[in-house]
Amino acid sequence: MASTLNLIGSLAASSAALWRGTMSRPAARQPVKTLQLYEMENCPYCRLVREVLTELEIDVLIYPCPKRGERFRPEAIRLGGKAQFPFLVDPNTDLQLYESADIIAYLYTTYGECKIPSMWRLKLVDTTSSMLASGLRTTKGMFARPSSPAQKPLVLWGFESSPYARLVRERLCELEVPYIIRNIGKAQWQDFALTPIRNRLWPDFEHLSENRQALKAKTGQVMAPYLEDPNSGVSMFESDEIIDYLDETYGRLT
Repeated sequence: MASTLNLIGSLAASSAALWRGTMSRPAARQPVKTLQLYEMENCPYCRLVREVLTELEIDVLIYPCPKRGERFRPEAIRLGGKAQFPFLVDPNTDLQLYESADIIAYLYTTYGECKIPSMWRLKLVDTTSSMLASGLRTTKGMFARPSSPAQKPLVLWGFESSPYARLVRERLCELEVPYIIRNIGKAQWQDFALTPIRNRLWPDFEHLSENRQALKAKTGQVMAPYLEDPNSGVSMFESDEIIDYLDETYGRLT
């Protein structure tokens, strides 16, 4: 029951955020070196940046910085001078940025090579809806739990508005486990079909998204979330199973 209620709450959060972070319109050019984002999963301003990363299909290395966290917060303060999130580090340009609006503008102009779309100029609507989504998730993805460090970042395939991927991101944030997000936003109407139906009706369907193509080549299907842990060699779908794995592998009882 608790798992079902948690999923319902995640669905509500996606709706509150107006399902931004669902569609993918790949950037005109991709970063050569992976971007780094210091953030908190349930921060409304961090969410806005992740939504744009999904839309531009830009992969990013996430350093979770939950409240009471001690693993990456000090590093963020050392680099930028203050505990403010989101904090973006781009090793391609040696640029460091605070403020979600500035980061969004930078992503569109630098990698999208275009002006900010009109939908992102409605700052009051964007911020208010993102704050509502955060409120619906209460403290999930906000406070650090006792955990053991991961030697190498994990890899999570998903997209920002996925209610299932959110549950995994929340736990990764709480456990302060770094991970690379491989964004697999939807680019075609067939992407909205459930995976078994899509595979049955269009067995030879070719995804426009390069990340979706890569995930299908790797696993034979495209579903979110999909987790890869290079520290153990474990790979798996299904949010409940992933969360159990994260708790067993990186969680630590007090």
